[in-house]
Formats: sequence, C-alpha cells, structure tokens
Amino acid sequence: MSFVAILFALLLEQARPLGQVNPIHNSMRGWVQWAVRSFDTGRNHHGWLAWSVGVVVPAALVCGIHWALVWTLGWVAAGVWSIAVLYATLGFRQFSHHFTAVRDALLAGDEELACQHLATWMRKDLVTLQRSQIVRHVIAYSVIQAHRHVFGVFAWYSLLAALGLGPAGAVLYRVAEYLGRYANRQLLPLEANVSPSMQEIASAAWRAMDWLPARLTALSFAFVGSFEEAIDAWRRQEALHPGDSDGVILAATAGAVNVQLDDAQAGTDAAVPQPGHLRAVVGLVWRTVVMWIVLLALLSLARMLG
Repeated sequence: MSFVAILFALLLEQARPLGQVNPIHNSMRGWVQWAVRSFDTGRNHHGWLAWSVGVVVPAALVCGIHWALVWTLGWVAAGVWSIAVLYATLGFRQFSHHFTAVRDALLAGDEELACQHLATWMRKDLVTLQRSQIVRHVIAYSVIQAHRHVFGVFAWYSLLAALGLGPAGAVLYRVAEYLGRYANRQLLPLEANVSPSMQEIASAAWRAMDWLPARLTALSFAFVGSFEEAIDAWRRQEALHPGDSDGVILAATAGAVNVQLDDAQAGTDAAVPQPGHLRAVVGLVWRTVVMWIVLLALLSLARMLG
C-alpha cells in the first residue's frame, strides 16, 4: 500500500501540482500559528502543549480518518486517503520552479538575475554573488528542500504506515518542520513574539524527528552517487559538526557528485561548483526517488508473499 500511495501521489503532483498559495497549506499554517498563540506562555510545559496541539493533533486526525475509512469503506478508500495526504505533503513542484528559474538565469549568463531569484527562493537579502557561489547555494538549498519535501516525508510515512497509522507520519513530519521554521522565523514589526522556550522546544523536536530521515537521505545519495566519496565527506562533517543533520545531507551530496559545498572539503579534489553540477544534482535526486520506490515495491511484494 505504501508503494502504491507514494507512486500515485508523485504522479499526481507532477501532473497537477498544488499552487504556492493553496487552502490546504494555508489551513495548516493557520492551525500551527493558532496553537502557538494560544498555548505559548513562556513556560516549558506550555511550550510542549503548544507543540503537541500544533503537530500531534493534525497527525492523529489523519490517522483517525484513515481507520474510519478502513472500517466503513475498506482498504481502497483508505488508500485513496493516503494518496490525497501524500499529494498535499510531498512533491518537487513545491520548490522546483525556483530551482529552474535560477538555473535558467545562470545558463543565460545573467548572474544578477540568478541571484535575485535565489534571494526570492531563500527569502533572504543577498548581495550579488559570484557564479560558483550562486551554484553552491542553489545546490545546497535544493537538496535540503528535496529532503524535507520528499525523502523525509517518505521515511516518516513509511515508518508509521508500517505501524498501522496510515499517512499520519507524512503530516507529523511536515507540520513539525513548519512549526520549527515558524517559531524561529525573523519577526515582522507587527507580529507577536514566540517565547525562547517555544523556540527551543520546536527546534529540539525538529532535530530529533529529522535525525534518522536525514541520515537515510544521505545514505541514499551515497548509494546512487559516488559511495566512497560521499561516506568520507559524511565522516568529515560529523567530526567537525556532530549532530548537524542538514550538514550530513550536504556532505553526502558533495561527495556523491564530487563538488565542493563547504570549507570542510578544502584541500580535496572536489570541483568548484559550476552550472553543469546542477544537472548532476537533479540526476542524483531522481535516482534516489527511483531507488526509494523500488525498495518500497520490493517490501510491499515481500509482505504480500509472506
């Protein structure tokens, strides 16, 4: 069931992607913001209450609907529900248009336009960067986005689905990621503050939830790329910055495609980032998607035969 749901959700997302502004994501953001405003008083236990209401309640609701469909309409209806939830929580098209805009500007030789597109994507003010710096930022940001929109969702969905919780894992992961960003965002002048306790809780919960998926993504990149170089880069990263999940993914990416993404690779034979590396990264990500789908298909087949 996991294999079929993921496959159909990816195909649907490629055919008719959700827009950047859509009722599903807006409702999720509104719920998280309401939970933080309502329960965050600055005390530690209230912070955990806000996180639980914001993250666990939507996941529990999704799980409850899953089992209600199983009991009333059968597994086919529950499978359709899983496809719908995955369609809303994963997908390349939620960020790929930014990647394409930057890449096209680079290929046209317009570094200034590429930097503008990158700043819009990252929602940061960037000074004009050199060509290799732009490519480095694009590669780093795109693989992190691919992990959070696709591979991390795969991991949590597959894990909780195997435990009988339906698509709850996909919602749990994506909402926790958003709450972590929301609690630690740069505030606008009229926005209410989030307490330091809430910020720490949201960050700690996200780090714990992303620890295993990040390493599964890094290992997947190693399998479909240059394995030895990816593992060596991963080890160097862990030695320098233990526990940094994003850093692990970036290190594995750098080793898998032999490109220099950080100072830890100084002195190695990794190449300086060039626009041609963007195609290599796209290939790396898609090969990883195929590997995940094949693996889930084999696991589903083994369960059927067993």
